[in-house]
Amino acid sequence: MRKLFRYLSVLSISLLLGSEALAADPNLLVEFTYRGKQFSIQGEKVDGAFLFNKGGEKKIWLTTLDWMPYIGRSVCKQGWVQQFAIALFVSQGYEVKSTFYPWARTIVIAENGTADILYPEWYIDSSAPSDVAKDKKRRDNLALSERFPGGPIAFMKRKGEPFDYKGKLEMLKGEKIAVVRGYQNTPEFDTLMDQGFFNIQTVTNDLIQAKVLWAKRVNLLINDPLVVRYTVANSALSRAEKNSILDNLEVVQPMIQYNYLYFAVSKKKPEWQSTLDVINKTIQEFESTGLMFEIIKNTLNYCNLNMDEIFAPYQNAHP
Repeated sequence: MRKLFRYLSVLSISLLLGSEALAADPNLLVEFTYRGKQFSIQGEKVDGAFLFNKGGEKKIWLTTLDWMPYIGRSVCKQGWVQQFAIALFVSQGYEVKSTFYPWARTIVIAENGTADILYPEWYIDSSAPSDVAKDKKRRDNLALSERFPGGPIAFMKRKGEPFDYKGKLEMLKGEKIAVVRGYQNTPEFDTLMDQGFFNIQTVTNDLIQAKVLWAKRVNLLINDPLVVRYTVANSALSRAEKNSILDNLEVVQPMIQYNYLYFAVSKKKPEWQSTLDVINKTIQEFESTGLMFEIIKNTLNYCNLNMDEIFAPYQNAHP
């Protein structure tokens, strides 16, 4: 009898642990209403990737990066960009596989056709060189979708240091500037950078970019200030280091521009044009019906994030 009781106890504990291990992750839940139908899509982690709408009639592989607070594998709801992307593709019947890699690797597996789509991407100028083939341009391998909300891009400098900048890049000849490898910034900046106009220090991620500016190895960085501040504040640095960096960074005025975001579809896939057509039509529908803004605002409210800057170009249409 004691053996039976012991066995049942162990079995109960095992079942309890198993149920906890299989418990749904609220950060992987995507909920929205499309054409009068309510969707509640619970994602799951499978072999290092995230799978949504398992069993969907069509399959698509999206590849991205940790770019908080817009998107990240461990950020609240995986970020509003992820919520928007999953809703967009699930609404069209896709089973979605989403992978997170360093940005440089993400670009490569999209350009070479391993993955179907790279996101979120800033605008890619037609002159931007490919990260895969030296004799190619990025637009030879990637097709950009219709745009969707993004955020500001600006220079940041050390607080209190004098800096004469009136919005003209030509004033920055030879300036020491930190950029993240693989990022498209603005066409004008990237063209001058490729010509060797600036003194560029290339780094692998946003945190290192902030650290090299703080350490006075460069005089400027170029990025989205929301991303830089969020990345530092939520990093593994000590509180003292975080405060020191954040207290000593400031945005250079005027900001450079507002950067919309895009899906970049791999042209290596034979069905890339039809995929792009589906994406564009759905983005247009989501925007015209207000669903795009509803998904974004619901995510930001749930995660207690203030990112009003992303709505700046849309205020008249959807205040």
